[in-house]
Amino acid sequence: MKKGTVYALCGKIASGKSTYARQMMEISPALPLSCDELVRRIMPGDLGDAHDATLARVKDYLLRKAREAADCGVDVILDWGFWAREDRSAVRAYFADRGIPVKLYGIRISDEDWQANIRERNAAILAGENQIDYFVDDGLLSKLASLYEDPEEGELDLLVKISREKA
Repeated sequence: MKKGTVYALCGKIASGKSTYARQMMEISPALPLSCDELVRRIMPGDLGDAHDATLARVKDYLLRKAREAADCGVDVILDWGFWAREDRSAVRAYFADRGIPVKLYGIRISDEDWQANIRERNAAILAGENQIDYFVDDGLLSKLASLYEDPEEGELDLLVKISREKA
């Protein structure tokens, strides 16, 4: 049986990864797996000091589910950022060791559009229209910006440039 392909989406918070994942699914069926969605649906509210440990367990679980789906011939979209080079290398190795094709797609957005996405997301959260995404205040934005490592030349299989402009 042909194995499914795993697509790992790399990009900053609120860069358009989930929107792009939905667009990918319109073109070709795939199973989306999102750490944020799982954590926020099962454990709403602030996890505080337990957040990082919980997120690590969720990622491990979703990697195993992605492997099971790909082994059954189902394409999978991992929608969780892959901010660090080490994480990107690890996901490639994890699936390569199991004979599963993996593609790393980088999501890039202008700083202006990125800030607009964050404002829009925060407004939706405050209005109660969005209970999945995290509210991004200045402290969280600073922390996350310090963790994000731009992909190096040749690291990505595809670079996707996102724009808020409507064609």
